[in-house]
Amino acid sequence: MTAETLASDSAPVLGHVHLRVSDLNRAIAFYRDVVGLDLMTLYGTQAAFLSSQGYHHYLGLNTWDSAGGAAPDKRRAGLYHSAWLYPDRATLAQAVRRALAAGHVLTGKADHGVSEAVYLDDPDGNGVELYRDRATTDWPRDADGKILVSNTPLDLDALLSEAPPET
Repeated sequence: MTAETLASDSAPVLGHVHLRVSDLNRAIAFYRDVVGLDLMTLYGTQAAFLSSQGYHHYLGLNTWDSAGGAAPDKRRAGLYHSAWLYPDRATLAQAVRRALAAGHVLTGKADHGVSEAVYLDDPDGNGVELYRDRATTDWPRDADGKILVSNTPLDLDALLSEAPPET
């Protein structure tokens, strides 16, 4: 995504998410080593910007007001989760395998018909979705052509079996 791409369409798209975290290095490690983002730059010792595919940042992290802070209360209004889209099932499976290997607990997994998703929390309790979209031609639709989104169980073992071997 570039400014030129955005300029070609009048509809806004999400450019990035910026999270308050309690420990910058711990958060960088999660989003780099589990989610698979690249650390693009550090802004002093209190902020970092991570991305993929050379974009300046899809995720900002900072401890400006939150260093050492407590995890957010799940019963309060706020960010439900950030969602990280993977290009295919094998790449999603690889990310899920990294999360499990790092000791992260999955908080959910679902087949939404249009996508497959796995849910977990980052080290600060922020919800994270790791997912892949199915081809639009494979999306379930009703008789009128409207997209049907579902929430059926995802076969985690079948997903993980598609992860390429670790090198």
